[in-house]
Amino acid sequence: MDYQAAMSLPVLALRSAIGGVLMGLANLVPGISGGTMLLAAGVYPRFIQAIADLSTLKFKKESLVVLGVVVVMVLVSIVAFAGPVKTLVVEHRWVMYSIFIGLTLGGVPVVWAMAKPATPQLWMGAAGGFIAMALIALAQSSGATSDGESEGVVLMFVAGVAGASAMILPGISGGYLLLVLGVYVPILGGIDALKNALKAGDIDAAMGPGLSIVLPVGLGVVIGVLVVSNLLKVLLAKFEKPTLGALLGFLVGAVVGLWPFQQGVAPKLGDTFKGRVVTEEVLAKLTPDKYPTETFDPTVGQILGSIALIAVGFAVTALIARFGAEKKSAAS
Repeated sequence: MDYQAAMSLPVLALRSAIGGVLMGLANLVPGISGGTMLLAAGVYPRFIQAIADLSTLKFKKESLVVLGVVVVMVLVSIVAFAGPVKTLVVEHRWVMYSIFIGLTLGGVPVVWAMAKPATPQLWMGAAGGFIAMALIALAQSSGATSDGESEGVVLMFVAGVAGASAMILPGISGGYLLLVLGVYVPILGGIDALKNALKAGDIDAAMGPGLSIVLPVGLGVVIGVLVVSNLLKVLLAKFEKPTLGALLGFLVGAVVGLWPFQQGVAPKLGDTFKGRVVTEEVLAKLTPDKYPTETFDPTVGQILGSIALIAVGFAVTALIARFGAEKKSAAS
């Protein structure tokens, strides 16, 4: 019997709500895939089918329920937790980055299970994906930008499209892509600022982050989900091994941009920051989430702590993925 078809509408809605909350949290934490969260909740096949139905203008009741509940709960959890997560990243960067590394590497077994047995095409795709991700991470950390410097409506739209990939394929983290693009902290900050402005009833204050960050990212996510889902279907159908190999390479190469031992450092008077000379007035307006990041020499305790946190992060993602695989097997 088809497990998915056997679910009643209330059960489907409840599973969709749980999956949506987990997906929202996953999108806030680099290294955890939103697709894996839906797989764990037992609604991943339904979610993909709902996207396919909507993109072909088929408005089925079950698909509308799944898509509507998931989207609403994703938005609720993102709005509720964006501020706390941003604060943790800004104030405890090496701790959070260590966890992110573990969470990211924990997604490798998910994609590997989908990709095996290995073929030359798989390894070629993996090499290409690794090199591409490593080059992006190295370029981002070479001094051009930092977490707080990458801004602009177009970049935010692109970030939304990139982040949408996490909703499509288990094992791929959209949050990490935002981190590599240098827009992770600005997006979390924008969402939190919009939430606080709306709570205070200050529409003028809400317009800034709403129009410059939240709206373009939201549009990017919507378009990205529709485009990426259909593109991946085509690539997986025609070039399965190279595509899965590239995804595997993306995951492994992702950790290049997550060197944990870095911290935000306030620019000094006279420095050039975002194309402007830093004055006392400019420095007074800067908040820690806007500071450029620099690496530092860790202590032995920090190195050991980082290794332990990486192991914990890996175990968390691996356990979630294993639970999701069991749900997928039950659905077969």
